Amino acid sequence: MEERVEGFAVIPVLDLRHGRVVRARRGERDSYAPIETPLAKGSAPGAVAAGILAAFPAPILYVADLDAIIDGGPPDRAALEAIARACPGTVLWVDAGFHDRAATEAFADAGLGRPVIGSESQRDADLVRALGDRAVLSLDSRGDERLGPAALHDDPDLWPRDVIVMTLARVGADAGPDLDGIRDVRRRAPGARVHAAGGVRGPDDLAALAQAGAAGALVATALHDGRLRPEDMAALAR
Repeated sequence: MEERVEGFAVIPVLDLRHGRVVRARRGERDSYAPIETPLAKGSAPGAVAAGILAAFPAPILYVADLDAIIDGGPPDRAALEAIARACPGTVLWVDAGFHDRAATEAFADAGLGRPVIGSESQRDADLVRALGDRAVLSLDSRGDERLGPAALHDDPDLWPRDVIVMTLARVGADAGPDLDGIRDVRRRAPGARVHAAGGVRGPDDLAALAQAGAAGALVATALHDGRLRPEDMAALAR
């Protein structure tokens, strides 16, 4: 499915654990609990996805399959299929701990979503190099620690068109986004679309990210807490 995004893109996030949507905080994945949100009843993936997009229409939805990321197993196809049925016409960016080339290419060919290659799940740069623009690269960090092979962080010639600056310690932590990280990646890869992940608290942070050169931001907590409104997203998308 073709991605059509104009202006700054706010990309809602779903974190999956044990077949439910969970509330993410500081990247401490073992402590994530099923989400409670005014946007949906319960924590079933399809219901939460539909509730988010009913309130915040967006062309892209980011799905992190934490079981696959933590345990190295296959993506939760049942959850992804439920999300796809609930959100027809929406492109899914799926982070499921992809690290094997054949399995990742098979997932991309299946049409369930565009694979997100997290640096933390890689042994080397081979998968990123092989997938190219078919995938999204997530440059993962926790605090000052860069996760995954140094080459993925250091060599912008390896990066696809879409890059996520994923600051796990800021996820759900009200810490504000990593503006310096966004500026650094934009400086080193001026042709890339750079997306921020972690720390967005409200419309002022989105405006600051746009000013720093970000093409968009992955957001969860601020949507559920009501600190971002649909009109905030619409204003930046123009």
